[in-house]
Amino acid sequence: MAVTIVDRLAGGASRFFRTHPTTDVPTGTMVQLGDRGATYVTDSARIASGPDAGGIDAAEAAKPPIILLHAVVTTGLLSWYSVIDDLRADFRVITMDQRWHGRGIRSPRFTLDDCADDVVALADALGIDRFVAAGFSMGGGTAQLTWRRHRDRVSGLVLASTGPYFGSSTTGRPRIDAITRFAAQRFATPVPGLGPHALDERGLSDGAWALRQVRSTRLSHMGEIGYALGQFDSRPWLGEIDVPTAVCVTTRDRVIPIARQQLLVDGIPGAQRFDVAAGHACCVLQSDIFTPVFVEACGWVCTQTPESTSRDTARP
Repeated sequence: MAVTIVDRLAGGASRFFRTHPTTDVPTGTMVQLGDRGATYVTDSARIASGPDAGGIDAAEAAKPPIILLHAVVTTGLLSWYSVIDDLRADFRVITMDQRWHGRGIRSPRFTLDDCADDVVALADALGIDRFVAAGFSMGGGTAQLTWRRHRDRVSGLVLASTGPYFGSSTTGRPRIDAITRFAAQRFATPVPGLGPHALDERGLSDGAWALRQVRSTRLSHMGEIGYALGQFDSRPWLGEIDVPTAVCVTTRDRVIPIARQQLLVDGIPGAQRFDVAAGHACCVLQSDIFTPVFVEACGWVCTQTPESTSRDTARP
């Protein structure tokens, strides 16, 4: 796919909204999750080139696995590419596109419950028993539900810029529902979606690459995704979470209020708070602030459960 006018505009805008450099973005592959469908996955244990390309590096696979779950209207790579290199020193780092996002599973409906089950299906496909689930914003909801629905598989949680619910405390309707419906109405036609081939192209500006990741999620679906987010509420069972949990609180967040993020710290037994002096898009636009705090939080969770975050006997 040739560079388009939209790519050029995004490249120009990136001079004012700087993103993390995309020079070392890993290459992923499509992974079949049983009969659920296939999704795009990056895995730091996967050998990317050479005679053993596609195989697994035993040393990398022996590290504690962490599955990173992205925010709404992003992809696994867009939310997490800035932290992968730093994390892989101590973890087997895995990203995935959640369903209806990027190259994720296409299904008749979207629910966070299905997203949580997809996470465990991916772990099964990769031969991983227990793992740390880390999520940013929407991904934080998915991570919490992964523990809720599969308690024997999740050894720890890292929750960033997220809360125990996404809707208004008075109406139960998600603010993001209105935002995404507006975006769908305004931009679905002028900015068409992209096919998978457009996401593999190299040599783009950082801004153009990031915008292509966003455009790979169909804006026409955002109303349904927003509705699904509004159904999530973990407050009734936060006190049951019994694995080490780090909460990265974005202290300049205008999307998820600090008070809502603090509910996770107060509600989850033993949860540890890590402050990130940045806004909601910090994983992309302020990665220099976000990354070191997030990596520290992941390390803390790992030190709390050295026996459970290590790679156990793979499930059949």
